[in-house]
Amino acid sequence: MIQNERDIRKELVIQAARRMLTAARTAPKGKGLDIMEMALVTGDDLFRLSDEMRKVSAERGLKFFLRDSDNILQSDVVMILGTRRKVQGLNCAHCGYDTCESKPEETPCALNIVDLGIAVGSACAKASDLRVDTRVMFSAGFAAQRLRMLGDDCYCVMAIPVSATSKNPFFDRKPKEPQSE
Repeated sequence: MIQNERDIRKELVIQAARRMLTAARTAPKGKGLDIMEMALVTGDDLFRLSDEMRKVSAERGLKFFLRDSDNILQSDVVMILGTRRKVQGLNCAHCGYDTCESKPEETPCALNIVDLGIAVGSACAKASDLRVDTRVMFSAGFAAQRLRMLGDDCYCVMAIPVSATSKNPFFDRKPKEPQSE
């Protein structure tokens, strides 16, 4: 049997993204508490995510959301990662409040955000090991959070589109010009 790389590329990229999930899950945690949520977005849900990014661009006037909405459609899969709100109970004051009890509920626990950053770094390192192209996108993560793709209690969602083409589609990105009416 002969398997042409072009015929199995998408499958290989999705396999790489699955390994990125594992790398993110096993990344070190500040207190050892795992409150991360992660998923892969493919197929029709990629279009749904892209559409939500367009809505955010129109609502907030953020042109990079429009550019990135087209950019994620050049990927085979988008990995999304977020954290749930859970106070770590260390009274470390990294969030700006002296104690966890004095911190307003809407203020994130700094350790949760640090843990998320470490997980994103681990996922991207695995992508590099596997020689697939990625880019960390706040914009796609924000849209995924609005769509509640990781559930109602996840916040600070980040996204990592994954691709394997002869030229990295996430490198030389140009802002999309607004369409005239």
